[in-house]
Amino acid sequence: MSLSHGRPYLAIPGPSVIPDRVLQAMHRPSPNIYEGELHDLTHSLIPDLKKVAMTKGEVAIYIGNGHAAWEASLANVLSRGDTVLVLATGTFCKGWGDMAAAMGAQVKTLDFGDRAPVDPVRVARVLTEDTSRSIKAILAVHVDTSTSVKNDMAALRRVLDETGHPALLMADCIASLGCDRFEMDAWGVDVMVAGCQKGLMTPAGLSFVWFNDKARASRGDCVTSYWDWESRADPEIFFRYFNGTAPTHHLYGLRTALDMMLDEGLDNIFDRHRKLAEIIWVALDHWAIEGPIHLNVSEAAHRSHAVTSVGAGPGNGVALRRWCETRCGLTLGIGLGREPADDFFRIGHMGHVSGHMIMAVLGTIDSGLKALGIPHGHGALEAASQALADRA
Repeated sequence: MSLSHGRPYLAIPGPSVIPDRVLQAMHRPSPNIYEGELHDLTHSLIPDLKKVAMTKGEVAIYIGNGHAAWEASLANVLSRGDTVLVLATGTFCKGWGDMAAAMGAQVKTLDFGDRAPVDPVRVARVLTEDTSRSIKAILAVHVDTSTSVKNDMAALRRVLDETGHPALLMADCIASLGCDRFEMDAWGVDVMVAGCQKGLMTPAGLSFVWFNDKARASRGDCVTSYWDWESRADPEIFFRYFNGTAPTHHLYGLRTALDMMLDEGLDNIFDRHRKLAEIIWVALDHWAIEGPIHLNVSEAAHRSHAVTSVGAGPGNGVALRRWCETRCGLTLGIGLGREPADDFFRIGHMGHVSGHMIMAVLGTIDSGLKALGIPHGHGALEAASQALADRA
């Protein structure tokens, strides 16, 4: 017998919980793709996508996941033989770099491990040594979904400015957009990529590339007609938005999700995510008093407000995940970006998430630790309850 029957809770770091309003907006017949309502709705998305990214630059919409946005961003700015500098703090920036290499770029990687953010001093040293200015672009992940490390993008812009290096600053905000504060223009980011399935609360299937004038002028020879962001950002006809048939129902869902975000207000969204993350960390700190439980990122300033990676001891990560899912209907994220992966799990707390949902996650994990006999400190739920009371 299992207590998992009922509405399941997907607490993985994307896809995130989809609001009922978004699902209802998508539950409709296919619209006319040639004229009318769908065209007007799509035009309305562009300024609001720019608001969420805090940019006056351009945005292109692609039918695809985050990897599609990676490829689109690289294809538009790179030529074969260009050099890119990858700043790795987990699995995903390395993957972006691998994609650049497959497109013919020369890839240099600075690996900062899987528990710490990018060190701007090391980056400055590499840029200073690049006297020929061969590095075309810097690839950095704002929040690495695998490790939950958060990087300081504004600090990277300062390093570029101080060294006088002309490289493009490119940011992966797939995990962070709409969760952790990100200001594209104020922080000097030239290209930014994201997907719809995390902070934007829409079923997976859309990705986005935002870019400024500097990036637009850096056009390389890798671009193909499908990935070309020029026609998508300023289409002469509607179908050039998507280089073919529009992702009709996703657009209706995204429109509703953006309405919800703008109604709540970006500052309020960032504050909500911060507070909910802090409540989770309070519980984890108590569990860590005794036994193997520990936060992957030790310093709170370097942790994401969207996802938390947790070490649980040999084999305990996978055991706890399976118990929570099969016994209680709670799905936690797999260990990713740390080895051995079975020792870790991740909690997704992004998008359409509230205080009572976070308490449900923590209560289920606490029960799993007890049921499986995993050593842990006590008082976590009481401390989390008090943290919620203080922040609410």
